[in-house]
Amino acid sequence: MATQHRHEKTLGKRDIFLFCVSAVLLLDTLAAGAVMGPTVIFWWILLTIIFLLPFGAISTELGSAYPEQGGIYAWVKRAYGQRMASRISWYYWANVAVWVPAIFILFAGIFSQLFFPELALKYQIAIGLLLIWLTVLVNVVALNIGKWIPNIGASFKIIIFAILIIGGISYGLEHGVANEFSWSTIIPSRENGGFSLQYLPAVVYGMLGFELASASSAEMKNPSRDLPKAVFSSIAVVVTAYVLATSAILIAMPAENVDVVDGLIVTLSQFFGGTPAGDALVLALGIGALYTFFSNGTTWSMGANRAAAEAAIDHELPKVFARESKHGTPLGAAVLLGIAASVLLLLYGMLAASNEDLFWSLFAFSGVIFILPYVAMCTAFIKIRETHIGTTGRIAEDGTFRFPGSPGFVKACAYLCATVLSLTILLFIYVPGEGMVWEVLWGSIAVIVIGEVIISRNHKAANTDTLKSNG
Repeated sequence: MATQHRHEKTLGKRDIFLFCVSAVLLLDTLAAGAVMGPTVIFWWILLTIIFLLPFGAISTELGSAYPEQGGIYAWVKRAYGQRMASRISWYYWANVAVWVPAIFILFAGIFSQLFFPELALKYQIAIGLLLIWLTVLVNVVALNIGKWIPNIGASFKIIIFAILIIGGISYGLEHGVANEFSWSTIIPSRENGGFSLQYLPAVVYGMLGFELASASSAEMKNPSRDLPKAVFSSIAVVVTAYVLATSAILIAMPAENVDVVDGLIVTLSQFFGGTPAGDALVLALGIGALYTFFSNGTTWSMGANRAAAEAAIDHELPKVFARESKHGTPLGAAVLLGIAASVLLLLYGMLAASNEDLFWSLFAFSGVIFILPYVAMCTAFIKIRETHIGTTGRIAEDGTFRFPGSPGFVKACAYLCATVLSLTILLFIYVPGEGMVWEVLWGSIAVIVIGEVIISRNHKAANTDTLKSNG
């Protein structure tokens, strides 16, 4: 039987800030937003106001008021009980198991572009497999060592985003801009294609992850004090970086010419390439971008594995998920993630015709599973406020962060966040103007059904053990 580990307090405010930036600031989805053209700026600003700031406040209140290991799992469990929380942990973990091979095959593709342009897909898959198991290893070492992977990754991201933004401004001043930036092109209209919502999920996707650090709340030095400052400062950095960096890509090339996979490297080459020094800078930035892909996979797997381990400790996922290393890290969940990610990468690799096909096949249906826990988190927040905080006044008494505003306003904001997330799921499954994306729908259903079978069987086994011990 798994037992709770006494977690060492190793995460300070700087660590939490860098953890959030590393999890949320994604170079790999930057080009997808740029495909929307200058209207992406409007959507970023609007969604920041109506979704990201309220969602950040929800994450911060829950994380600082209830610093429990497991993050979303612990909060949904508090609101709806263990069985529903186990579903959330399964979605959270399963999504990462699908997304990790996607991000690593993107790593392999850009690695090939930088060093071996003719590298065959099978060798790119081999690189992806190697990275998957390196991620498992990082997840197993002590957090005071493993935390430096996302910390360094966040630093690299900030540097690359800054250079991309500076390069865009310099390029625009010298060569002009490839897209017009004006009210008529930024405000969505039929003329500028701003109502085409195919890539809007990429914007919402880029706003999620601020709650991830709370999966390790028990390992924070002072979550009540540090979490609010770290989350809201990271939100400011992330939104500013996304808007300016997307604008930089749109300065370099027309929106219709942006490639969602190669857009970043092509843009950097256009800004700085052409000379030995410039080519060397592009190569260095490309290597930095590769490291951020690895740190992304590491950061998300850290949070997902810890959440799954907490569910297993509560007997709602198989007990193998709860098996810990000597450092108190989730060994069982990490190894299972490595196995699942490897199988998916090999399976989809046999079906894919190219690197791009393989990346998008893996990425597509993971988006739906990825967002489902966040919908439950928003509604769980409402219930926790009404049933726990409303009666105990815990937050008001101990001085931890509280979502500002009247109860009715806070409730409306939480439901608005849940609505935005639900619409994003719909846009992943159904693309306006193109129809249903069946592989996304069926892939999502398969993950949900597998989860129900696992949870149901484990629930019955737990009940049988309880009856035997009572008998």
